Amino acid sequence: MPAKIAIVGRPNVGKSTLFNRLVGRRLALVDDEPGVTRDRREGDARLGDLEFTAVDTPGLEEAPADALLGRMRAQSLKAVDDAALILFLIDARAGLTPLDEAFARLLRESGKPIVLVANKAEGGAGEAGVLDAFSLGFGEPIAISAEHGEGLAELYAAIEPYCQGTDEEPAAADEAGWDHPLKPLRIAIVGRPNAGKSTLVNRLIGEDRMLTGPEAGITRDAVSVEWTWNDGNRNWPVKLFDTAGLRKKAKVASKLEKLSVADALRAVRFAEVVILVIDAEAPFDKQDLQIADLALKEGRALVVAVNKWDLVADKDVAVGRIRETAEERLAQAPGLPLVFLSAATGRNVEKLMPAVVSVYIDWNARVKTPDLNDWLRMATERHPPPAVSGRRVKLRYIAQTKTRPPTFVAQCTNAAKVPESYQRYLVAGIREAFAIKAVPIRLILRQPHNPFADG
Repeated sequence: MPAKIAIVGRPNVGKSTLFNRLVGRRLALVDDEPGVTRDRREGDARLGDLEFTAVDTPGLEEAPADALLGRMRAQSLKAVDDAALILFLIDARAGLTPLDEAFARLLRESGKPIVLVANKAEGGAGEAGVLDAFSLGFGEPIAISAEHGEGLAELYAAIEPYCQGTDEEPAAADEAGWDHPLKPLRIAIVGRPNAGKSTLVNRLIGEDRMLTGPEAGITRDAVSVEWTWNDGNRNWPVKLFDTAGLRKKAKVASKLEKLSVADALRAVRFAEVVILVIDAEAPFDKQDLQIADLALKEGRALVVAVNKWDLVADKDVAVGRIRETAEERLAQAPGLPLVFLSAATGRNVEKLMPAVVSVYIDWNARVKTPDLNDWLRMATERHPPPAVSGRRVKLRYIAQTKTRPPTFVAQCTNAAKVPESYQRYLVAGIREAFAIKAVPIRLILRQPHNPFADG
């Protein structure tokens, strides 16, 4: 496994900017506001020919353990415990602060190797801060500019000894077939703020990996967590994406929240299965339905986790009402899996992953062309397509062109004028005949080329 290198320091010294520089992408949110990062985030990093795992962390701050800042600090210290090397960042322009000195003592007690990095040292404005940093006792500071990419050669030399002798992971797993035992199943967990997404991630993986609490909107970045789930027969490698809560568009005003929402939407597009977490006490409000509709329009497989089920008094009535709403308001995904659970207590959480795998298998469903055309002949005999402007519509041939989601192309005369209602009839028929439930199905009607049309 590649070595883990944790990037730590007080807020707003440029940890996320350096993280993005090392992983080669804007994975972590960056803003002028201090304390943007709240969860630790890992990414595959490269510096020259060195490969390692970079870990972005929340800013280190003095705060009570049960306060939000205290819980953020605990996330950073956990990253320190797991790392092979610590990059301790200071702001060269601001110079040393009492907080830097306090956390230098804390990091020294960890016993981990530490490289002192003076960021924002471009130009001459950071020279004094770099010289001050010698007093921390970590040796010569490495002056860099994470934003402009300066000083990375010196950083390379400092971390090279800690990146030697690591074994490479299997390279072809991500490009393998969907059911390859090494291919990770990508799952995005989405929902409104305070629906319990991060609590659910922690419950699934069995550790306090994500920052949680009573405050709404704690999660800002879409943070990925690697995990292995065993269904009793095989191990499924899973990559979970915990995302920021999605509020109504009109309420998203700040630049930072807009960045968080964009990050969450990217996670949905990158995922294969989307778990929509809804609050059992206020299920399927307008925002929940919009998030579900977005996932389905993106062609993702969808599972609904009805969370906080332990707080519902009359469960039988609530189940009926929630199922009825799902069938009525999400008719484009009939048979949508609903899992009634409590992330806080763990009740029924074990039912979530079997539902995810089931819908994932349907999302990868492939139907043989002869079987499709036998079905098409029977479907059109049972309910012929309506005439368009007095001319008959003929469906001659159908084939599946892709999976993820299942997509079908039918050769059809007057294709552009076939009513939506008849297309829905065909999609429903495919679902029923080939047992493809819940996942989006795309049907494309294509008019065959007439070689005599130009004559």
